[in-house]
Amino acid sequence: MESISLQGKVILITGGSRGMGREMALAYAKAGAKGITITAVAAADETRDAISRDLETVAAEIDATAGKPITLALYSDVTVWADCEMAVRRTVERFGALHVLVNNAGKSQRYHGDRNAPFWETDPEGWRVVIDTNVVGPYRMAKAAVPEMLKAGWGRVINISKSQETMHEAFSGAYGPSKACLEAESISWAEELADTNVTVNSIEPGGAVDTKFGRGAIRGVGLPPTVVIPVALWLASEQSADFNGCRFDAKLWDEKLSNAAAADGCQERSLFSPPRKRKTKLDKAWKTVAAH
Repeated sequence: MESISLQGKVILITGGSRGMGREMALAYAKAGAKGITITAVAAADETRDAISRDLETVAAEIDATAGKPITLALYSDVTVWADCEMAVRRTVERFGALHVLVNNAGKSQRYHGDRNAPFWETDPEGWRVVIDTNVVGPYRMAKAAVPEMLKAGWGRVINISKSQETMHEAFSGAYGPSKACLEAESISWAEELADTNVTVNSIEPGGAVDTKFGRGAIRGVGLPPTVVIPVALWLASEQSADFNGCRFDAKLWDEKLSNAAAADGCQERSLFSPPRKRKTKLDKAWKTVAAH
């Protein structure tokens, strides 16, 4: 992979205390980011103290990678608007701007029942929490962050999604449909932000990732959380300027290729059909891509 510089860029990663969020934060620090905010919150089966310790540990790792203190670690919940406002405000107060938002925080189907439970046997409150976190949470964070990006004249919103075929499989619970909704949000926001130097794109890792996310424990199976690093670096950089409303399969990034060729090789076509009755500036979102 060709080197990428994020010098001067300020980045906020939700769900940054572990898994893919942690790996992206460390990669951004290595690429020279000016400041990195990581946020996290305890889920129903976790404690605030444990999450706070995780945040502190990762913040220290990021600072060590950067060789200087560049990290702001915040206990902040994407389901609470005041927390989202606070995370953005504190970031700008600390680093002077905000350029990149990574909507990585999410909840899986384990929060509303057993993995093989049919939808009519799931817990409705747990279902609501998954939707609130995975669909409304990114909206709240983008609502708070995008005005700062527009003020800076440059920005990147990166939404973490999932494989298309697993969005509508049986027993996917609220998780699969929530990511389909996130893809629709990404396209809609990208349309609204066309020609502003602020782009919105999504990454799917290419399969299940070996983190605590899905089952509450690291099981030693699935893709490594580092799988998202190359495309997450590229999307956060100046190099991705021409891409807006696009979707990428991180697993398909070929590090032997140039960054431009690798990005082209892992881009997936949008989940949705191109508009027929209105003009769109998101032509790349619906480009013809090779079968993967």
